[in-house]
Amino acid sequence: MIRVLVADDQALLRGSFKVLVDSEPDLEVVGEAATGVEAVAVALETRPDVVLMDVRMPEMDGIEATRRLGDVSRVLIVTMFDLDAYVYDALRAGASGFLLKDTPPADLIAAIRVVAAGDALLAPAVTRRLIEEFARIPASPRVRALEGVTEREREVLTLIARGLSNTEIAKHLQVTLATVKTHISHLLNKLEARDRAQLVIAAYESGLVAVAR
Repeated sequence: MIRVLVADDQALLRGSFKVLVDSEPDLEVVGEAATGVEAVAVALETRPDVVLMDVRMPEMDGIEATRRLGDVSRVLIVTMFDLDAYVYDALRAGASGFLLKDTPPADLIAAIRVVAAGDALLAPAVTRRLIEEFARIPASPRVRALEGVTEREREVLTLIARGLSNTEIAKHLQVTLATVKTHISHLLNKLEARDRAQLVIAAYESGLVAVAR
């Protein structure tokens, strides 16, 4: 079973998410939270696989709650606000995905499974917003080196940062899908990144990929 915590300050939405999640045979809601503080406390107590995290909540917003959870649980940000800053801040805080509240129910369920499996829900549209956010903010010192990363792995990392899927990367480099997955696994280990979202950030913060300004 994939264990889920629902964190949202609106009781009606929490209830709707709970009914939706519990209707799936492989998913179950193990806790609810109405504030960011509650989200952190309940997550530490129940250790869910995935936290559905709202952004705007009382006492502590979802971004800070995500940051405080660290590696306790994977976080899927679910919000009504499709703003660049939220995408960037959420991913920098350690979120593994970003969805809007008008996402179809089937897509939300699929997203929970994707994030629980250890992948990042980083669609090309979200990647583009993240890139735009890097272009908007002032340039910062390179905070992450790519020591130990091979040339081929750098190529793969660059393509990930450009929003390509594993299949597209395999086609671009003319290698098998299994080879691409192996390179990504190596990148995750070498860069101490939890998922694809953090690899995108590493690519930009290391200076490997530059944003056109």
